[in-house]
Amino acid sequence: MAVAFIILAVLLWVVSLFLQGRRQLLAPAASYLGLLTLSFATGSDGLPLLPINNVILIGWLCMTLVVMTSVVLQPAAVRAQKRGTGYMTVGALAGMSVGLLGFTVGAGSLSLIYGLMILATAAGTFFGFLLFTNTPDGAGVNLRSGRFFKYLLAKGFPIAIAVMMTGVAAVVAIATYATY
Repeated sequence: MAVAFIILAVLLWVVSLFLQGRRQLLAPAASYLGLLTLSFATGSDGLPLLPINNVILIGWLCMTLVVMTSVVLQPAAVRAQKRGTGYMTVGALAGMSVGLLGFTVGAGSLSLIYGLMILATAAGTFFGFLLFTNTPDGAGVNLRSGRFFKYLLAKGFPIAIAVMMTGVAAVVAIATYATY
């Protein structure tokens, strides 16, 4: 049964990435459901495969609700925009991957690794959007337009949160099963 939960969680994260450029409101919810599904995976001894506890789940549920509310409160014209979401998603995934390399730096401190992953994911989202603003399609939201940070928060915040939840599962998995 644990394998089914793991497969379902991975599929939910893939759906979350797919939704980033289509229905951005649902992407963080799909990512949270992936994290929640993974918390139900137990081994043959009845113990959870990953120590995803209620504190982690409630914290990320609150963040999911905040980001989904921020998406709902955006003007319809901004919600309809899909420009740059691909750049930000790829940047967030690259940032998360770089952040997971924090295990080489802080092998003894789970909170340090967790923090590095979150900061690197946020930085990757920012740099992905910055790269997009240097394309002809992104000229309308570049730094000189005055809409740079508004658009970054409107589109980048949901992307970063959805990718961070995937990173949380990766951090916990690596911390649980890594041998140093």
